[in-house]
Amino acid sequence: MEYVQERIATLHDLTGTSVDGGQTGTGVGDERLPTETDDLERCVGETAIVVPMTDRECESPAAERVLSELEALAPAAVYVPVRAAPGRIEPFREWLESFSLPMRVLWCGAPGVDNLLAEAGLAGEYGKGRDVWLALGPAAAAAETVVVHDADARSYEADHVRRLLAPLAMDAGFEFSKGYYARVERNRLFGRLFRLFYEPLVETLATVHDEPILEYLSSFRYALAGEFAASADLTRRLQAPRSWGLEVGTLGNAFDHAGFAGTAQVDLGRHVHDHRVVAGETGLEGMSRTVAAELLRVVEQRGVEPTYDSLPRRYLETGERLLAQYRADAAFNGLEYDLESERGQLERYADSISPPGPDRRLPPWTDAPFEPADVLEAARPWQDGRVETRSVD
Repeated sequence: MEYVQERIATLHDLTGTSVDGGQTGTGVGDERLPTETDDLERCVGETAIVVPMTDRECESPAAERVLSELEALAPAAVYVPVRAAPGRIEPFREWLESFSLPMRVLWCGAPGVDNLLAEAGLAGEYGKGRDVWLALGPAAAAAETVVVHDADARSYEADHVRRLLAPLAMDAGFEFSKGYYARVERNRLFGRLFRLFYEPLVETLATVHDEPILEYLSSFRYALAGEFAASADLTRRLQAPRSWGLEVGTLGNAFDHAGFAGTAQVDLGRHVHDHRVVAGETGLEGMSRTVAAELLRVVEQRGVEPTYDSLPRRYLETGERLLAQYRADAAFNGLEYDLESERGQLERYADSISPPGPDRRLPPWTDAPFEPADVLEAARPWQDGRVETRSVD
């Protein structure tokens, strides 16, 4: 257990208790977090929760657990942006609406959504960032605070929402809260894209650049975690990349609008997630390209001028040092560690390091060319009991 602070406020689980006084299994204390319970529950009741899902989450054990846990809360709304084929959206909707939640399902592939975006000049790539962005506008319009998290954590607890919201419920000026947690399972370390790509790349940039954005990005214990809470005002200011990279892009906007003083990170314990393969466009290798583009865009726009000719080589040097540290940490904890596999990932990810290219992010909702209500109407997957489908010429 440690209690070290970063440049941003770091809220640890020092007593092993949840914020409502229950045991989490990591300690024996029974103290609550230092915030009024009534204030925190009021904050939960004024919060909209965004839980993006794809076809693979429909009736999955992890998603079932997430939604069942959320039933223990009383949020203002739960928005689920869904990416699924026309033949799957109706059973998906029925399953989602079987939970006792103030649920609103948004079909991200609805023809009305495509038309709405095309008419506004925002047509383009599908992906997680686009899905979440569609829900952020309605969520920020419906509530004072917004929580975003994924549906693939088999260790999920409703208490995670309370923990994410705790800094915002305090009278301390926090506008943005990010979750962090350990990724250790099957007797080895996970969190590979963060450990082996994000961390060494940010550290490499910070060795020759001293812009504050790099200190901010390096302050997060798990910067690629999908769990965060934000004020509705900050939520409306987020610029979402269309696919992966949403987590990094969010940090860039949070730096601008919340800064060091308005940002906190909270301990969510240890998570058990689904895992991706490394190779290929749908694996971590493909994700590293979009994460790299967004990360490098974030730092470039805030004063960093990377030397791209030498950056991949210097990244590999930093990564090799971190491999030795992770290998020692794994040995200390009796975990398996495949040095060659991790080194091979470094080499794959190094190929992702290049200038970020054109900016195709979606606009912040403060500048959106339509209203949140327009998205809610366009994303309705059914009309008169029938699922809408695209016409085929």
